[in-house]
Amino acid sequence: MTPIFNVIVCGSLHLDIVVNSPHLPRLDETVPGTSWKKICGGKGGNQAAMAAKAGARTAMIGCVGDDDFGRTLTANLAVNSINIDHVSVDADHGTGMSVAIVERSGEYGAVIVSGSNLALSPEKAAEAWQALGGANVLIVQNEIPEAVNIAVARAAKISGGQVVLNAAPARAISETLLDLVDVLVVNRVEAEMMSGMVVSDKISALNALLRLARPGQDVIITLGGLGLVFQTKTKTTHFIEPHKILVKSTHGAGDCFIGVLANALAHGADISTACSDANRSAAKFVSGIEF
Repeated sequence: MTPIFNVIVCGSLHLDIVVNSPHLPRLDETVPGTSWKKICGGKGGNQAAMAAKAGARTAMIGCVGDDDFGRTLTANLAVNSINIDHVSVDADHGTGMSVAIVERSGEYGAVIVSGSNLALSPEKAAEAWQALGGANVLIVQNEIPEAVNIAVARAAKISGGQVVLNAAPARAISETLLDLVDVLVVNRVEAEMMSGMVVSDKISALNALLRLARPGQDVIITLGGLGLVFQTKTKTTHFIEPHKILVKSTHGAGDCFIGVLANALAHGADISTACSDANRSAAKFVSGIEF
Protein backbone atom coordinates (compact mmCIF):
# COMPACT_ATOMS: atom_id res chain seq x y z
CA MET A 1 0.00 0.00 0.00
CA THR A 2 1.32 3.46 -0.93
CA PRO A 3 1.82 5.63 2.18
CA ILE A 4 -0.37 8.71 2.58
CA PHE A 5 2.71 10.78 3.45
CA ASN A 6 5.92 11.33 1.50
CA VAL A 7 7.83 12.52 4.57
CA ILE A 8 7.33 12.12 8.31
CA VAL A 9 9.54 14.15 10.63
CA CYS A 10 10.06 13.02 14.20
CA GLY A 11 11.87 15.76 16.03
CA SER A 12 12.11 19.01 17.87
CA LEU A 13 9.79 22.00 17.97
CA HIS A 14 11.20 25.28 19.28
CA LEU A 15 10.04 28.85 19.36
CA ASP A 16 13.17 30.73 18.21
CA ILE A 17 14.11 34.23 19.30
CA VAL A 18 16.47 35.53 16.62
CA VAL A 19 18.62 38.56 17.44
CA ASN A 20 20.62 40.48 14.83
CA SER A 21 23.95 41.76 16.11
CA PRO A 22 27.17 43.20 14.67
CA HIS A 23 29.01 40.16 16.08
CA LEU A 24 28.65 37.35 18.60
CA PRO A 25 29.44 38.59 22.13
CA ARG A 26 32.68 37.54 23.77
CA LEU A 27 32.70 36.38 27.38
CA ASP A 28 31.43 39.21 29.64
CA GLU A 29 30.64 41.42 26.64
CA THR A 30 27.26 43.09 26.03
CA VAL A 31 26.67 43.88 22.35
CA PRO A 32 23.94 46.33 21.21
CA GLY A 33 21.74 44.44 18.77
CA THR A 34 19.92 45.93 15.80
CA SER A 35 16.66 43.92 15.73
CA TRP A 36 14.95 40.72 16.88
CA LYS A 37 12.04 38.50 15.85
CA LYS A 38 10.22 35.31 16.83
CA ILE A 39 10.40 32.37 14.43
CA CYS A 40 8.72 28.97 14.59
CA GLY A 41 11.56 26.49 14.53
CA GLY A 42 13.35 23.57 16.05
CA LYS A 43 15.20 21.35 13.60
CA GLY A 44 12.21 19.02 13.36
CA GLY A 45 9.70 21.78 12.73
CA ASN A 46 11.97 23.57 10.27
CA GLN A 47 12.69 20.42 8.29
CA ALA A 48 9.01 19.51 8.15
CA ALA A 49 8.14 22.99 6.87
CA MET A 50 10.84 22.83 4.20
CA ALA A 51 9.80 19.37 3.06
CA ALA A 52 6.21 20.57 2.75
CA LYS A 53 7.23 23.72 0.86
CA ALA A 54 9.23 21.53 -1.52
CA GLY A 55 6.07 19.57 -2.30
CA ALA A 56 6.06 16.64 0.14
CA ARG A 57 2.92 15.47 1.90
CA THR A 58 4.33 15.83 5.39
CA ALA A 59 3.45 14.85 8.95
CA MET A 60 5.11 15.81 12.23
CA ILE A 61 5.70 13.68 15.33
CA GLY A 62 6.72 15.81 18.31
CA CYS A 63 5.76 17.34 21.62
CA VAL A 64 5.01 20.89 22.81
CA GLY A 65 4.07 22.38 26.15
CA ASP A 66 0.61 23.58 27.17
CA ASP A 67 1.53 27.23 26.60
CA ASP A 68 1.44 30.06 24.07
CA PHE A 69 4.72 28.95 22.46
CA GLY A 70 3.31 25.47 21.87
CA ARG A 71 0.07 26.77 20.41
CA THR A 72 2.00 29.09 18.10
CA LEU A 73 4.15 26.20 16.86
CA THR A 74 1.27 23.81 16.15
CA ALA A 75 -0.70 26.54 14.39
CA ASN A 76 2.31 27.27 12.20
CA LEU A 77 2.68 23.60 11.25
CA ALA A 78 -0.99 23.47 10.27
CA VAL A 79 -0.66 26.65 8.18
CA ASN A 80 2.18 24.92 6.30
CA SER A 81 -0.13 21.97 5.52
CA ILE A 82 1.72 19.63 7.90
CA ASN A 83 -0.31 16.94 9.66
CA ILE A 84 -0.19 17.57 13.44
CA ASP A 85 -2.33 14.66 14.66
CA HIS A 86 0.69 13.29 16.52
CA VAL A 87 2.15 16.48 17.98
CA SER A 88 1.34 15.82 21.62
CA VAL A 89 0.93 18.36 24.43
CA ASP A 90 2.81 17.88 27.69
CA ALA A 91 1.40 19.80 30.66
CA ASP A 92 4.49 19.30 32.83
CA HIS A 93 7.15 20.93 30.63
CA GLY A 94 7.34 24.22 28.81
CA THR A 95 7.68 24.27 25.03
CA GLY A 96 11.24 24.10 23.71
CA MET A 97 12.85 27.37 22.66
CA SER A 98 16.11 28.77 21.39
CA VAL A 99 17.95 32.06 21.18
CA ALA A 100 20.02 32.64 18.03
CA ILE A 101 22.38 35.56 17.47
CA VAL A 102 23.01 36.36 13.81
CA GLU A 103 26.15 38.32 12.95
CA ARG A 104 26.36 40.97 10.25
CA SER A 105 28.17 38.40 8.07
CA GLY A 106 25.15 36.08 8.25
CA GLU A 107 26.85 33.51 10.47
CA TYR A 108 25.19 32.70 13.79
CA GLY A 109 25.39 30.98 17.17
CA ALA A 110 22.47 29.58 19.16
CA VAL A 111 21.42 28.13 22.52
CA ILE A 112 18.49 25.72 22.80
CA VAL A 113 16.35 24.79 25.81
CA SER A 114 14.70 21.47 24.95
CA GLY A 115 11.76 21.56 27.36
CA SER A 116 8.85 19.40 26.19
CA ASN A 117 10.90 17.91 23.34
CA LEU A 118 12.47 15.59 25.91
CA ALA A 119 9.02 14.38 27.02
CA LEU A 120 8.30 12.53 23.76
CA SER A 121 8.50 8.80 24.51
CA PRO A 122 9.93 6.07 22.23
CA GLU A 123 6.65 4.14 22.44
CA LYS A 124 4.56 7.15 21.40
CA ALA A 125 6.85 7.94 18.49
CA ALA A 126 6.73 4.40 17.10
CA GLU A 127 2.95 4.24 17.57
CA ALA A 128 2.58 7.59 15.82
CA TRP A 129 4.52 6.35 12.77
CA GLN A 130 2.25 3.33 12.52
CA ALA A 131 -0.94 5.34 13.09
CA LEU A 132 0.05 7.76 10.31
CA GLY A 133 0.53 4.83 7.95
CA GLY A 134 4.25 5.40 7.51
CA ALA A 135 5.97 7.38 4.76
CA ASN A 136 8.58 7.03 2.05
CA VAL A 137 11.09 8.92 4.21
CA LEU A 138 11.57 9.47 7.95
CA ILE A 139 13.68 12.40 9.16
CA VAL A 140 15.19 12.39 12.66
CA GLN A 141 17.74 14.70 14.34
CA ASN A 142 19.65 15.00 17.64
CA GLU A 143 17.36 17.50 19.40
CA ILE A 144 15.20 14.70 20.85
CA PRO A 145 16.30 11.67 22.92
CA GLU A 146 18.18 8.99 20.99
CA ALA A 147 15.83 6.30 22.31
CA VAL A 148 13.00 8.05 20.45
CA ASN A 149 15.03 8.15 17.24
CA ILE A 150 15.80 4.44 17.52
CA ALA A 151 12.17 3.47 18.16
CA VAL A 152 10.71 5.44 15.27
CA ALA A 153 13.57 4.45 12.93
CA ARG A 154 12.89 0.77 13.66
CA ALA A 155 9.22 1.30 12.87
CA ALA A 156 10.17 3.05 9.62
CA LYS A 157 12.53 0.27 8.53
CA ILE A 158 9.90 -2.40 9.19
CA SER A 159 7.46 -0.58 6.89
CA GLY A 160 10.04 0.04 4.16
CA GLY A 161 10.73 3.73 4.78
CA GLN A 162 14.12 5.37 4.25
CA VAL A 163 15.66 6.83 7.40
CA VAL A 164 17.48 10.17 7.12
CA LEU A 165 19.47 11.14 10.21
CA ASN A 166 20.60 14.73 10.49
CA ALA A 167 23.15 14.22 13.28
CA ALA A 168 22.75 17.74 14.63
CA PRO A 169 23.57 19.11 17.07
CA ALA A 170 26.74 17.07 17.48
CA ARG A 171 26.63 14.33 20.11
CA ALA A 172 27.78 10.73 20.49
CA ILE A 173 25.54 8.38 18.49
CA SER A 174 25.10 4.70 19.22
CA GLU A 175 25.84 1.92 16.75
CA THR A 176 22.22 0.83 17.24
CA LEU A 177 20.90 4.03 15.69
CA LEU A 178 23.56 4.27 12.99
CA ASP A 179 22.72 0.74 11.82
CA LEU A 180 19.15 1.91 11.10
CA VAL A 181 20.17 4.94 9.01
CA ASP A 182 19.97 5.00 5.21
CA VAL A 183 21.21 8.58 4.73
CA LEU A 184 23.47 10.33 7.24
CA VAL A 185 23.79 14.11 6.92
CA VAL A 186 26.32 16.12 8.94
CA ASN A 187 28.00 19.50 8.73
CA ARG A 188 31.68 20.19 9.33
CA VAL A 189 31.42 20.29 13.12
CA GLU A 190 29.41 17.08 13.35
CA ALA A 191 31.69 15.35 10.84
CA GLU A 192 34.71 16.26 12.98
CA MET A 193 33.11 14.88 16.14
CA MET A 194 32.00 11.64 14.54
CA SER A 195 35.16 10.99 12.50
CA GLY A 196 37.79 12.36 14.89
CA MET A 197 39.29 14.28 11.97
CA VAL A 198 39.55 18.01 11.30
CA VAL A 199 37.16 18.98 8.48
CA SER A 200 38.06 22.33 6.95
CA ASP A 201 37.89 21.89 3.19
CA LYS A 202 36.89 19.55 0.36
CA ILE A 203 39.89 17.22 0.74
CA SER A 204 39.61 16.79 4.51
CA ALA A 205 35.85 16.25 4.14
CA LEU A 206 36.43 13.49 1.59
CA ASN A 207 38.84 11.84 4.02
CA ALA A 208 36.28 12.07 6.82
CA LEU A 209 33.70 10.41 4.57
CA LEU A 210 35.85 7.29 4.44
CA ARG A 211 35.73 7.04 8.22
CA LEU A 212 32.01 7.81 8.53
CA ALA A 213 30.71 5.58 5.74
CA ARG A 214 28.93 2.34 6.66
CA PRO A 215 27.83 -0.48 4.35
CA GLY A 216 24.59 0.34 2.52
CA GLN A 217 24.52 3.96 3.68
CA ASP A 218 24.75 7.30 1.87
CA VAL A 219 26.77 9.91 3.80
CA ILE A 220 26.66 13.66 3.15
CA ILE A 221 28.94 16.32 4.65
CA THR A 222 27.73 19.87 4.04
CA LEU A 223 30.44 22.53 3.93
CA GLY A 224 28.45 25.76 3.90
CA GLY A 225 29.95 28.16 1.38
CA LEU A 226 32.32 25.45 0.15
CA GLY A 227 29.60 23.16 -1.19
CA LEU A 228 29.24 19.55 -0.08
CA VAL A 229 30.70 16.08 -0.45
CA PHE A 230 28.90 12.76 -0.34
CA GLN A 231 29.55 9.06 -0.61
CA THR A 232 26.95 6.71 -2.03
CA LYS A 233 25.94 3.24 -0.93
CA THR A 234 28.19 1.93 -3.71
CA LYS A 235 31.16 3.78 -2.13
CA THR A 236 31.60 6.37 -4.88
CA THR A 237 32.45 9.87 -3.67
CA HIS A 238 31.27 13.14 -5.20
CA PHE A 239 31.69 16.89 -4.69
CA ILE A 240 29.00 19.47 -5.45
CA GLU A 241 30.17 23.04 -5.97
CA PRO A 242 28.56 25.87 -3.97
CA HIS A 243 26.28 28.39 -5.63
CA LYS A 244 27.68 31.91 -5.64
CA ILE A 245 25.14 34.01 -3.75
CA LEU A 246 24.95 37.02 -1.45
CA VAL A 247 24.52 35.65 2.09
CA LYS A 248 21.67 37.21 4.04
CA SER A 249 21.61 34.67 6.91
CA THR A 250 22.74 31.05 7.29
CA HIS A 251 20.25 30.44 10.12
CA GLY A 252 18.06 27.47 9.10
CA ALA A 253 20.03 26.66 5.93
CA GLY A 254 20.82 23.13 7.07
CA ASP A 255 17.15 22.45 7.80
CA CYS A 256 16.21 23.71 4.35
CA PHE A 257 18.76 21.30 2.86
CA ILE A 258 17.35 18.34 4.82
CA GLY A 259 13.72 19.07 3.97
CA VAL A 260 14.36 19.41 0.24
CA LEU A 261 16.64 16.35 0.25
CA ALA A 262 13.93 14.24 1.91
CA ASN A 263 11.28 15.43 -0.54
CA ALA A 264 13.47 14.48 -3.50
CA LEU A 265 14.25 11.05 -2.05
CA ALA A 266 10.57 10.46 -1.26
CA HIS A 267 9.73 11.08 -4.90
CA GLY A 268 12.29 8.57 -6.14
CA ALA A 269 15.34 10.74 -6.84
CA ASP A 270 18.78 9.20 -6.50
CA ILE A 271 21.10 10.61 -3.86
CA SER A 272 23.08 12.71 -6.37
CA THR A 273 19.97 14.42 -7.74
CA ALA A 274 18.57 14.88 -4.23
CA CYS A 275 21.82 16.52 -3.06
CA SER A 276 21.84 18.86 -6.06
CA ASP A 277 18.23 19.90 -5.44
CA ALA A 278 18.89 20.47 -1.74
CA ASN A 279 22.10 22.41 -2.37
CA ARG A 280 20.36 24.74 -4.82
CA SER A 281 17.40 25.36 -2.51
CA ALA A 282 19.63 25.99 0.51
CA ALA A 283 21.60 28.57 -1.48
CA LYS A 284 18.36 30.39 -2.33
CA PHE A 285 17.29 30.20 1.30
CA VAL A 286 20.57 31.68 2.56
CA SER A 287 20.21 34.56 0.13
CA GLY A 288 16.66 35.25 1.31
CA ILE A 289 14.90 33.96 -1.82
CA GLU A 290 11.65 32.05 -1.25
CA PHE A 291 11.18 28.80 -3.16
